[in-house]
Amino acid sequence: MNNSFISLKKCIGSLLFFIALTLLLPTTGFSQETAATKLEKWPSDLERDFALSALPPHLRAGATVYLLEPAKGYYIAKKGTNGFICYIERTSWEWGEFRKDLAAPISYDAEVAKTIFRVTMDVAAMRASGKLTAKQIRDIVTDRIRKGIYKAPARSGLSYMLAPVMRVYPNYPPDNKIVTAQMSHYMFYAPYLNNNDIGGDTTKGPFVNNPGNAILGDRKGPYGFMIMPTGKAEQAKIIKDEAKLLERLAAYKSYFKASPMDM
Repeated sequence: MNNSFISLKKCIGSLLFFIALTLLLPTTGFSQETAATKLEKWPSDLERDFALSALPPHLRAGATVYLLEPAKGYYIAKKGTNGFICYIERTSWEWGEFRKDLAAPISYDAEVAKTIFRVTMDVAAMRASGKLTAKQIRDIVTDRIRKGIYKAPARSGLSYMLAPVMRVYPNYPPDNKIVTAQMSHYMFYAPYLNNNDIGGDTTKGPFVNNPGNAILGDRKGPYGFMIMPTGKAEQAKIIKDEAKLLERLAAYKSYFKASPMDM
């Protein structure tokens, strides 16, 4: 009986220790990404050229290029001199989902490189850690915005999205449809705005794109943009000038075979 009692006490003690240890561990869980969502490392030259295509040609030589290492996050592949950065966005935090077929070439000026892009960097690093789900990352970003850790741009400015093709969400969360689009455009920073504020028309432009409003509440998203699509002639020239890049992209992933997108 004594031996049985001692064994029972040891068992209970081990159980209590395990429970205490569990309570002390982070409650973030695991991302549980599958082959259908796990990001892959792109060929560096293709990722670089695709990122640079977001910019007009005269800004490309002096721009800083960020590439994504899926296991770590973004890193500088080429240090620039003109204040502009460019990269491929692979995770949009507002939708609270992981997928591997999102690919949006984006460029920012110096102001947004230190505000909006900070969020992008952190999201990529959190996803790479494997310790958080997409919804947990969305909640963390939302909380940091509300606490003022992540701030809106302090001045007006311009972001170029002039790539010949992009793989993006055309609507706001929770609509998680994704499309391949040929819609080069200019983006002017419009913190906290919605489409009604400028009388926007997505069929004619300009219009406001601010998916953060769907998460934080109307006119509470700090990362809105006024979108101005390029004209038809400019769009056609971009597609013609980037024909070789389009061929490389389509050879790499078939979903880059695009048709013009009606907004």
